[in-house]
Amino acid sequence: MNTSRWRMTVLVAGHAVDDLYQGAVPAVVPFLVAERSYSYLAAAGITVAATLLSSVVQPLFGVLTDRRPLPWLVPAGMTVAGAGIGLCGLGDSYLLTWLAIALSGLGVAAYHPEAARLARRVARDGHVGMSWFAVGGNAGFALGPVLVTPVLALGGLGASPLLMIPALMGGVVTLVAMRGVRGADAVEARVGQDDWRQFGRLTVVVIARSMVTFGLSTFLALWVAQRAGGLIAGSVALVLLFGIGALGTLLGGVLAGRWGRIRVVRVSYALAVPSVAGIAIAPGPAVYLFVALAALTLYAPFSLHTTLGQDYLPNRLGTASGMTLGLAVSVGGLAAPVVGALASATTLQWALLSLLVLPVVAWVAARGLAEPARCAF
Repeated sequence: MNTSRWRMTVLVAGHAVDDLYQGAVPAVVPFLVAERSYSYLAAAGITVAATLLSSVVQPLFGVLTDRRPLPWLVPAGMTVAGAGIGLCGLGDSYLLTWLAIALSGLGVAAYHPEAARLARRVARDGHVGMSWFAVGGNAGFALGPVLVTPVLALGGLGASPLLMIPALMGGVVTLVAMRGVRGADAVEARVGQDDWRQFGRLTVVVIARSMVTFGLSTFLALWVAQRAGGLIAGSVALVLLFGIGALGTLLGGVLAGRWGRIRVVRVSYALAVPSVAGIAIAPGPAVYLFVALAALTLYAPFSLHTTLGQDYLPNRLGTASGMTLGLAVSVGGLAAPVVGALASATTLQWALLSLLVLPVVAWVAARGLAEPARCAF
């Protein structure tokens, strides 16, 4: 295996480990609700903890990596993300739990901009290569509930330190693999005008998509547990959402090579509207079908957001990555308390139905997108 392929493999696997801890947050929520009797609003606050600090600092990490390559942030961010999740179950204090989850969000923020820059470089500007990198993150989301559910089901919240193990192992492997990376190897000179107008429109698309996916991931397990019976049924729905989402991300890269990125983005969000509606309306186990459809339609554009953002801002790859993978995504998590408050005031079903407006917003905003003037593909 040549050096580039080895590094890409490590980046894909590392992205899976890092985003495992993002996927762990919604999986931890039902156990916090069951063991500590948290309300819907308090549960949503846990999601805010994972996204608030990340949403503020991730673009700053992007700006930093535009000025100077910082490959050490990749293993360091991954390790901190795992440490935060590992500490979240210790003690009964809501504040300490919130701070531990926030620490995990900080680690995620440090990881993504530099990792996305390196992946774009190693993938040599290929749709499918970047899709694989994004698939790594989606797979990590899917593995979050797979890891969290048996550990906490058997050992309770006190067993949460065991969840640090993948981050510690992944951090060591990534550190070794990235040891030879220098500035010239990590940063490729780009030319062309930065199109901030198109990038701003893309940011609206990404935020709307993020809000609906965070809303679903935060409350899907609780909703399916009510509809299909039990915490295990809810965890299965999360695994399906993130697992099918990983396949959807790879499919999006393949389809973009045939149809173009913009068309894939527009069609995906149009089809997401009935898919999300079905989750809130479908009876019993039929909800799983709509979870799968929503996963395909909401995740197919995921890697395309990043490559479009990087092509709209060809001279600021770190900033573009920090925004599309960071700020815009994390800000979506801040909508979770609104959904939680609506669920407390009405029902969880009506709260999920309220999410329908978001793929509509994404579709409308995407209609104004155009392929970048300078496109690397």
